[in-house]
Amino acid sequence: MENKISLGRQTPPAIFPVCLGFMSLALGWRTAADVIPVISPDIGNLMLAASTGYFIWFLAFYLRKLSLRPMVLFEDMRTPPARAGIAAMAMAMMMLAAALLPLHIYVPQVWWTGVIMQIAASAIVLYAIAKDPQESRYFTTFQYLTFVGPVVGPIAGVPLGYIWQSYALIYGALIAYVIVTVGILTTLWHNPVPPSFRPAMMIFLATVSILAIGFGVLGIDWVFTLFYWAASGIAFFLLFKIRWMMRGGYTPVWGAFTFPVAAFLNMQVMAVSKGHGIWAITGVYAGLALGTPLILWIAYRSSMAWVTGELSQKSGAAIA
Repeated sequence: MENKISLGRQTPPAIFPVCLGFMSLALGWRTAADVIPVISPDIGNLMLAASTGYFIWFLAFYLRKLSLRPMVLFEDMRTPPARAGIAAMAMAMMMLAAALLPLHIYVPQVWWTGVIMQIAASAIVLYAIAKDPQESRYFTTFQYLTFVGPVVGPIAGVPLGYIWQSYALIYGALIAYVIVTVGILTTLWHNPVPPSFRPAMMIFLATVSILAIGFGVLGIDWVFTLFYWAASGIAFFLLFKIRWMMRGGYTPVWGAFTFPVAAFLNMQVMAVSKGHGIWAITGVYAGLALGTPLILWIAYRSSMAWVTGELSQKSGAAIA
């Protein structure tokens, strides 16, 4: 019992990008079975169950941490990765609503919980940025999760019937995407990326892939195609930067590898359904082959790091 309490007190937000990536991978396997008959839907269903349990497990521990000392949430907002982790928690909740849909489970309350959590996360991060000293205020790819995070809303929002809400979420996310991207490119022009933050460059891929998916779900196919080819180009470029991003070994920021790869996979699945042919089919197989072992290994490695306290210590998480 003592061990469980101590784990709850030090659960870091850095675990939630991994939860988001794991659940997105499972959804990719499940939807891939709908467009490629040789893939069994049972794999996706089993992974959906496992990833849902994984997310709920860590969500429960983090809520336990907040119940012990609610103000610890603001202390967790000291670093960009932790701020992204809180946003990823909300995104994972919206993704959970999408993950339940293939199982014919429609729970709009889950979707609305995620939307409200995302809005709250954005407000809390804005407050944290405002409290930072001037020299600490700069753009990072972590801010994509915070301010462009609502982009995952239409994935479950449209099937649940929340059409105008989905349009509002994706256009709000698109505006935020433009602002954050300009800010990041300006920052990168003047400052090189620290080695510890290099894996976060993968988030460029996640944002563009999910924008493609969101517009695809809404039926705006020409915008889907635009973002689809942009994401494919980014993926091709990042493939050659893998060694550069992974230099220095495992850190909690490796969670940033999970969701982008899974988002790219889901985008390729949608592209198959929209008739993009052999390129999209190749993308699905590549996403499954490369993403599955990578994401499952990071999920396992992050869990072990949480148990030992390494994840909390290296991510600078506050203790309740």
